[in-house]
Amino acid sequence: MATPLAYQTSPAAPDWLNKGDNAWQLIAATLVGLQSVPGLVILYGSIVKKKWAVNSAFMALYAFAATLIFWVLVGYRMAFGDKLLPFWGKGAPALGQKYLVRRANIPETVHFYSNGTEETHMTEPFYPMATLVYFEFMFAAITIVLLAGSVLGRMNIKAWMAFVPLWLLFSYTVGAFSLWGGGFLYHWGVIDYSGGYVIHLSSGIAGFTAAYWVGPRLKTDRERFSPNNILLMLAGAGLLWMGWSGFNGGAPYAANKTASVAVVNTNVCAATSLLMWTCLDVAFFGKPSVIGAVQGMMTGLVCITPGAGLVQTWAAIVMGVLSGSIPWFTMMILHKKSALLQKVDDTLAVFHTHAVAGLLGGLLTGLLAEPALCRLVLPVPNTKGTAYGGGAAQLGKQLVGALFVIGWNLVATTAILLAIGRITPLRMPDEQLMIGDDAAHGEEAYALWGDGERYDATRHAPVFLADDAMQAMQSSSGARGVTIQL
Repeated sequence: MATPLAYQTSPAAPDWLNKGDNAWQLIAATLVGLQSVPGLVILYGSIVKKKWAVNSAFMALYAFAATLIFWVLVGYRMAFGDKLLPFWGKGAPALGQKYLVRRANIPETVHFYSNGTEETHMTEPFYPMATLVYFEFMFAAITIVLLAGSVLGRMNIKAWMAFVPLWLLFSYTVGAFSLWGGGFLYHWGVIDYSGGYVIHLSSGIAGFTAAYWVGPRLKTDRERFSPNNILLMLAGAGLLWMGWSGFNGGAPYAANKTASVAVVNTNVCAATSLLMWTCLDVAFFGKPSVIGAVQGMMTGLVCITPGAGLVQTWAAIVMGVLSGSIPWFTMMILHKKSALLQKVDDTLAVFHTHAVAGLLGGLLTGLLAEPALCRLVLPVPNTKGTAYGGGAAQLGKQLVGALFVIGWNLVATTAILLAIGRITPLRMPDEQLMIGDDAAHGEEAYALWGDGERYDATRHAPVFLADDAMQAMQSSSGARGVTIQL
């Protein structure tokens, strides 16, 4: 029987193409994309006050779209292309046919001995460059969407539209090249398996910095900013959790056993952290908080990310216990005692859920990284955590890597926002903040009947009411409510 055409070697399926790896990488990328749209779009639109639902969801949606365009125009090769500086790649388009259909590679990832001979080969996955560009875009996009959580409910949408591409190019690409694309931290041996530093620490620090420069919400919003739809918020959180299997499972660039370990560890740590956070809420406040459970889930997912494929599953449980307790302490106890944390209006506590949890995960990875798992994916041989005889060296590298990411994001985010602030205000004026979505977009999230109208049963009553019930309703005094004319 002849081999089907789809499985024959051809220009569309060259010898180097592994269809399983290619399929998994595209699926993993799409899972990460679902975390942003619809995941965080839904979560942001429902976790804020009703008057900010449209604006918050749109900030996430806009960031996703704008990131993609600037990513393929210049950003991808700044993060994963040829070296310009030890922490930055040469920007160039990733648009041409010849570039996108050739075998994927990250040119600066080849690792050398001190005498100049090659020690670890260049990273060359078994699929086209287009797949790698798409996969890495999803990580860039979700980083900026997560950052947005710090400035919801008051940032001028025009300032946000300018901020997204500038932060992508001048902040995100630096961290990505330094730790993933073959930069100095990559070759020194700092571990960031799937973005504890590149994504979460950077978004948490940049978000906190942005919140400082943009300024606070209205006093009434800060005092009471309850979700408008907790059930919908849980749906968004669920998409975020399930999508994380692609987030960490796709990091090895192959459908291999490291990906399987990473997926199991990711879910175990998230579940442990959620339970830990919930138990602390019950112990200290007498009842479990649904929002708290989502925050615990988030800190668990963030904490395991830098070491998901590099630690044993018992270690993932340990990391879950710590990620469900240490960020809980910084958010629920330390935050209330710190003048700086009280001053900066970080809307969704991104500093605690991402910066604190990301830093915690990076340091715990330096402690718990298992040597045999490290050998499967890391470029620097003999990498191992302190608990496995690695001494303090790996922890020191993890700390230095974190300090670099923190410092760069503080400086770059500040510079970008100060520049934008000279062109357009970073914060909406108070009169717009009092109104919300209608002032920012001329749209509102929910259409309800009765805005100044007398209740008309012929227009508003359910169609299944009997005629006598309809007549009774028409003769009664009309109810009044709120309607939005669409």
